[in-house]
Amino acid sequence: MKEELVRAHLFISGIVQGVGFRWSFMERARWLGLKGFVRNLPDGRVEAVVEGPKSAVIEIIEWSKRGPPGALVEKVEVIWEKYRGEFTEFEIRF
Repeated sequence: MKEELVRAHLFISGIVQGVGFRWSFMERARWLGLKGFVRNLPDGRVEAVVEGPKSAVIEIIEWSKRGPPGALVEKVEVIWEKYRGEFTEFEIRF
């Protein structure tokens, strides 16, 4: 049975800019086979939209709660959205 495909929109708060968060997030997302993007927001948060198998999306959400070394994650807001399949890869957006 094929796993359900899902989409999650994440807003990650804390010390998450200038610590390699986007790069680490992208590497992890690609390794998990996820599609979407990650970017810094002007208010200091990191935003990510991820699509893929539900177990992989849950895994990247859990990883986001820790982040890479140097990050100090205070909050991860997750908004579940309808899967769209609009991405062909996972990228960092600027």
